Amino acid sequence: MAVPTEASVREAGPYRPPALTGLIDLLDRHARDRPRSRALVVTGDRVPLSYGGLAALAGDVAARLGRTGLRRGDVVGLVSANTAEFVVALLGAARAGLVVAPVDPALPAAQLTDRFEALGARAVLLGPAAAGAAPAALPEIPVWPLRVDISHAGTATATLDTGAPAMRPGRGAAHELSDRDALVLFTAGTTGGPKMVPLTHANVAASVRDICATYKLGPGDATVAVMPFFHGHGLFAALLASLASGGCVLLPERGRFTAHTFWDDVRAVSASWFTAVPAIHEILLDRSAAEYPGPRAAPLKFVRSCSAPLNTATQRALERTFGAPLLSAYGMTESTHQTTSEPLPEQGYLKQGSVGRPTGVRLRIVDPQGRTCPPGTRGEVWVHGPTVTRGYLGAPEGTAHSFTDGWFRTGDLGSLDEDGYLFLTGHLKNLINRGGEKISSEHVEDILAGCPGVAEAAVFPIPDAHYGQRVGAAVVVREGENLGSEQILRYCRNRLSAVEVPDRLDVVAALPHTAKGGLDRRAVAGRYAH
Repeated sequence: MAVPTEASVREAGPYRPPALTGLIDLLDRHARDRPRSRALVVTGDRVPLSYGGLAALAGDVAARLGRTGLRRGDVVGLVSANTAEFVVALLGAARAGLVVAPVDPALPAAQLTDRFEALGARAVLLGPAAAGAAPAALPEIPVWPLRVDISHAGTATATLDTGAPAMRPGRGAAHELSDRDALVLFTAGTTGGPKMVPLTHANVAASVRDICATYKLGPGDATVAVMPFFHGHGLFAALLASLASGGCVLLPERGRFTAHTFWDDVRAVSASWFTAVPAIHEILLDRSAAEYPGPRAAPLKFVRSCSAPLNTATQRALERTFGAPLLSAYGMTESTHQTTSEPLPEQGYLKQGSVGRPTGVRLRIVDPQGRTCPPGTRGEVWVHGPTVTRGYLGAPEGTAHSFTDGWFRTGDLGSLDEDGYLFLTGHLKNLINRGGEKISSEHVEDILAGCPGVAEAAVFPIPDAHYGQRVGAAVVVREGENLGSEQILRYCRNRLSAVEVPDRLDVVAALPHTAKGGLDRRAVAGRYAH
């Protein structure tokens, strides 16, 4: 009998998304049926780790955690770059029945401690820091270092130092969790403080199935991990969906995206797709003349963009350069990442300016009086479905404000067309009130980003005694371009209404970003809105 190839596995019959119940059984099918297939490719030497090897490491870590006195439903923190240690710690803790809270390894120790104490983490699993970041030091919480060693022959071992006893239970918001929960993620906090979002194994399973079904991911697919795993974008779309579908994920050297090695990584793993934020797509596009290998690159099935609005001109330029459709998606931590996505070309059609159709959830567009808006009318986007969290931990007022009868009120503004495609127009918190005129920061940013020679733009309110607020903008010009503020404003005056044109525009060297690559609006306002 002929042994089926990975390509033929994907082509046999109609597509079926993976069957799973959560993080606990994410690897089970592939570790049983395809134990020698690549799950991860790691380190600068690009060493493969098989599904059988990854499952064995996760099982080993689970057994060790089970001997520490931790009980099912207890919460542990996870501080690590995008390395094998992150993946093994996450899956091992899940198998032990623990709830895992991944956090940005680049955060200062004081902020890490504050988050884990507010949550009530009983211990922290520590992997390697991201390139250039210092190792975490948490004086108030036991830290258990984890190290994974993989030989060139594929033999792997995990070393977990659990010498320090776990913190006693009863502190923080952990009492709100149970063994039905899989994860606690912290929101980015770009317009307010970070919130703690509990996600159940059922939330995780629904999200992963929806992502796999949207892009028909299977054993023949591979990707390069661009986005950090401590946020939903990288965790669900790149890592968990790939592993659940039997694909392969390359983890770049030192656990973080590097533009100058990206295309070598794509070729090394024969990547069929990747996902990133617009800021990273812009970097790859800017460097494509010198670095994109053209026909020598692995043929991409599609490229995905999420976590921030992507300028339409950039989207089309990327498609021309990389020879693959660029699919915009929309998601948030509270919906276990993906909520909508543009479909693959064979599954539907693309609409300029849209972030696609709902994937496994229901959407409503709601006016300020709580009434559902008809197609084409702008309102607040509400989401309901199996991926939506039950609320925030330790924040009953925030939960009451943002959740209504199982619907999550996103705070994003948009409209649905007759075909169910979502068009986003901004965020309620980002509206600028200029003398009673409500101006979308995101809309103005989109116009600015379309100006030839502009790499990135940020729009923000400037306090004003007469109008209440005026429109301010900070713009980054592409390297080698000689472009001044008046030229950019002239471009805007032909494309924006008079009240939308920035009252002040500064050309700056760079704009601040969050750890996952989105525009950091609080930092922008603090730096320029005065």
